[in-house]
Amino acid sequence: SAVSSYAASLKEKGSLVPALYKVIRENYSDLLEPVCHQLFEFYRSGEPRLQRFVLQFLPELLWSLLLAPSAARDPHTSGCIEALLLGIYNLEIVDKDGQSKVLSFTVPSLSKPSVYHEPSTIGSLALTEGALANHGLRRVVYSGPHLQRETFTAQNRFEVLTFLLLCYNAALSYMTSSSLQSLCQLSSRVCICGYPRQQLRRYKGISSRLTVTSEFLVQLITGIHYALCNGEMDLGSKALDDVLYRAQLELYPEALLVGNAIKSSQQCAALKSGASKEGARSIQVEITPTSSRISRNAVTSLSIRGHRWKRHASHNNLDEFWPIPPDRAGVAESGL
Repeated sequence: SAVSSYAASLKEKGSLVPALYKVIRENYSDLLEPVCHQLFEFYRSGEPRLQRFVLQFLPELLWSLLLAPSAARDPHTSGCIEALLLGIYNLEIVDKDGQSKVLSFTVPSLSKPSVYHEPSTIGSLALTEGALANHGLRRVVYSGPHLQRETFTAQNRFEVLTFLLLCYNAALSYMTSSSLQSLCQLSSRVCICGYPRQQLRRYKGISSRLTVTSEFLVQLITGIHYALCNGEMDLGSKALDDVLYRAQLELYPEALLVGNAIKSSQQCAALKSGASKEGARSIQVEITPTSSRISRNAVTSLSIRGHRWKRHASHNNLDEFWPIPPDRAGVAESGL
């Protein structure tokens, strides 16, 4: 109960978060080691609110780690950040029993409505749903198990960082505006450092190029998409453009596909106006209709024939009340 009440009281300490950001950003700080140790204790406690408190600093911690070789940071201080990130990673890849976790993701089927699409907008409703449902296109993608890591190497660095960003994106709805801003800044800096666009962005930090992977960029784009829809339009738009710029240079098809899709949705989809940074913004999507509504409105060749027979039967029943004139009898008998 004491841990839970303490976690709830952290939100009331308004000066704590900016102070921690300042400590993480400093090249030489005696406070960094105890801060990293305390953040790891928070995460190891298992209290969700304490874990989310730590995750809000993840973009800044990632940038400090990537910046260390180029900024001549003290190896002792950068080692504290490495230990913290590796500790979070090793805690997240196992379950409560210490067994390796395997994450599963269900790929939406085009024959079933989802928040991303409506089958009726793809083509003929009866033909599309019936044909695709028979093929059983529902597919499950698995991620894991992941290996435990004791140190960062050139081979496993972005594997670990990509997984940490996946954990961060899973808690995006709890992130503060300062954390989303830090994520957008991380995305821009990682993608443009050492390239001509760095002069355009007027960033005077490091000038050496940072290696990235396609999976890492996709996770960055996921967080940027949430920031775009939740009050960080300027920083989010710049970050998305910078990630697409780097994806084009590296010829990463996955990042280009996701990034261009989000950019197109921002240009074409109507966002809720009047939303502030405190109120979440969202993309308007068509509400999935119920099955009765679909069956009632679907127009097929079978339904057209049934509709014609109903009209013909009802027309014959009305003959005894409204006799057909002689000059129109031939037309009625022909069914026209």
